[in-house]
Amino acid sequence: MSERTQLPPPGKGLSDSAKSGLVVTGNERVLAAEQWLLSAVEDRELARRQWDREGVTLLRCGGLISAIRLPARVVWSAAETEELPEVDVYLSGALEGPVFMDLHVCCYYALVGSRSLEHFPFGDVPGSAAIGRAHYLGVPALRNVTAAGRSYWCVPPESPGVLCPVEAVEALARKGRARMIAGQCR
Repeated sequence: MSERTQLPPPGKGLSDSAKSGLVVTGNERVLAAEQWLLSAVEDRELARRQWDREGVTLLRCGGLISAIRLPARVVWSAAETEELPEVDVYLSGALEGPVFMDLHVCCYYALVGSRSLEHFPFGDVPGSAAIGRAHYLGVPALRNVTAAGRSYWCVPPESPGVLCPVEAVEALARKGRARMIAGQCR
């Protein structure tokens, strides 16, 4: 049975089409976000098969999306915990956009707009990197929302086009780095 989400009441900052009281299912949101992400590949069917078989596919960065890589130790320091479910809740509030974790390399990837990387503002955070033009990124299937396999969505895409503000990612990275320097992390 699919989850149904009632949109907020009319007039609460919604588009005209949303003000009509539409009901959108969780499955519809996932499909819309999936279609949007697949805009960053040349062969959508291949990407879908890879998501089905391996749980991850490569998306081209620098157009539709880019990403900022942050080492887990920086994120955990900012979140003040290494408990992944607690970190996921923290990221949901702190970054306001899609984030996934690669469990094999212990890094988080916040999806951001490509133009926001023009002046990558926090190169002084060790292990952080801008993933933009001329790069591909292994992105988990949207069904991967628990810490298992190679990677999972800590904060899945809510809907097409919603990305993390680079300022929020920078604030998180600087907070984590400052706590590490001060010896306040675990």
